[in-house]
Amino acid sequence: MFLKTSRLKKPLKIAFLLCLTLFLGISVGYVTSHVLSEDAKFEAFAQDIFEKEVSQNALTMHYSLAYPEKQGISRAAPSLGTVSSDMEDSLKQCREIESRLKEFSYAKLSRENQLTVDTLLLYYHTQGTLDGLSLLEEPLGPSLGIQAQLPVLLAEYTFYEDQDISDYLNLLTSIRPYFQSILAFEQEKSRAGLFMSDTTLQRILTQCSAFVKNPESNYMLEIFDKKIRDYGKFSEKEIAKLKNSHKKIFLKEVIPAYQELMAGLSALRGTGKPSRGLANFEGGQDYYLYLLKNQVGTYVPVSKIEKRLLGQLMTDTREAGEILKENPSLISCLSDDSIFPSMEPERILNTLREQIAEDFPGMKETPFEIRYVHESMEDFLSPAFYLTPPLDIGIPNVIYINRSGKTSSLELFTTLAHEGYPGHLYQTVFFGRQHPENIRYLITSSGYVEGWATYIESYAYGYAGEISSHEKAPETARLSWLNRSMNLCIYSLLDIGIHYRGWNQAQAASFLQAFGIREETAVRNIFQYIVETPANYLKYYWGYLNFLDLKNACSNALGTDFTLRDFHQKILEIGPVPFPVLEKYIRMAYPQMETK
Repeated sequence: MFLKTSRLKKPLKIAFLLCLTLFLGISVGYVTSHVLSEDAKFEAFAQDIFEKEVSQNALTMHYSLAYPEKQGISRAAPSLGTVSSDMEDSLKQCREIESRLKEFSYAKLSRENQLTVDTLLLYYHTQGTLDGLSLLEEPLGPSLGIQAQLPVLLAEYTFYEDQDISDYLNLLTSIRPYFQSILAFEQEKSRAGLFMSDTTLQRILTQCSAFVKNPESNYMLEIFDKKIRDYGKFSEKEIAKLKNSHKKIFLKEVIPAYQELMAGLSALRGTGKPSRGLANFEGGQDYYLYLLKNQVGTYVPVSKIEKRLLGQLMTDTREAGEILKENPSLISCLSDDSIFPSMEPERILNTLREQIAEDFPGMKETPFEIRYVHESMEDFLSPAFYLTPPLDIGIPNVIYINRSGKTSSLELFTTLAHEGYPGHLYQTVFFGRQHPENIRYLITSSGYVEGWATYIESYAYGYAGEISSHEKAPETARLSWLNRSMNLCIYSLLDIGIHYRGWNQAQAASFLQAFGIREETAVRNIFQYIVETPANYLKYYWGYLNFLDLKNACSNALGTDFTLRDFHQKILEIGPVPFPVLEKYIRMAYPQMETK
């Protein structure tokens, strides 16, 4: 028995030693090739940046991660943070990150990590150019300002678990100090001669007034009551208690926060200058160039941007003229809503999902939800917008529609293409399913995102023409797109004229008159909107032209080997990056472009 037992031990010991040797070999190999690899070190660094960036305030955290603890990240304090002109610490961090990024051995990184490095280097370097220009930033605005966006972000604050409800209620109490920091910032702008015009001020005050009007029946109360009931984990007694607590906080903290902001801003009335572009302020041109890089994602000289815009305007004008020359009656079709079928939003999105199959890569079906902007905010928010879901769960995918104005069937169709398929929703979900580094969700490019959604509109107009039985629908749809393209181009040129060339309203009016826009109110409104949103139109239109030019360059290089579906897949896989980075990796994907 002993001998038998003894004989059994030897093979087990040998096997154990073999396993130990194998394990040690694998471990050493793993540590050498992964844990200590350049890729692994960079990915750890990128994740560290992500954790710091995502923890800056509770809204960023919540809209980025539904369950941060599962990612090993502690929740951010329920605060909105502060606004300040002191950027010393921020700029120092940007320089440190840029320096650290340059220490990695670029050649040893994977293609995906090289792409991330390129994106981060460009981003943090560009942030550093903001030094001395911080007072030119403007957190407030009638439609895109934080005071207009905040109610929507709070209304959409999803309750995934009990802690989210607690965080949300505490977050409401932080609005007051947050607005106080904004007011202090605006007072500093005023002392520096950089405060907004009285026209812009009044538009902001009107927007705030609409929000605080009838506080007892504010839509945020209604939405919270629905969300807390839909949460489904509380008794009726607990629901009633939470609703009561929320209402008290809303009436005692949120409404007064807006009222105090309004009073503080009103006290600054008259300290700003009449509506004018950035070029009229010290450092304004440099700040505009910063916006072109940081928001639009372009590093092309302004003169070249203008030349390309004018070239596209001439191309579109020529094509529109040829269409109308062949069929003059089409001009009246542009205002004939009966040419295109009236469809519910859900049906439009499902139709688009089927129509894009030939031109765009397939993607597993994604649930979406259509919601409508509350009537109290309709006059101050965009015609439609898509809210990106947290990266760790990928849902919900919500598209908001603003019903403040009459929208034609064609406009609704193309708007939902822009926001849904194959626009924002599709692009966001497709990119997320590539499982990029988390930091790629935060460090992104608005020019890519909005440019892509504008680029696909040119296809959406064609899709709309396909589903209509009207014989003039295809040409009418094409003419409608050309009209939209020309308008966006004109506004983009006007944006440069106002903010970089220093045009006043009279010069802007003269420019618009050349294109048949003469009505005084229309001219004034266009000028005012562009003054308040520098570089905004260029995010959409210059972004669109970058995709268009890349497509044409690839098509010319590949000839008959070029397929639109493959091109779009490569664009989507690269994801939202500044345009120099996008072009670099598209050229890598299509080496034929280098030889032609």
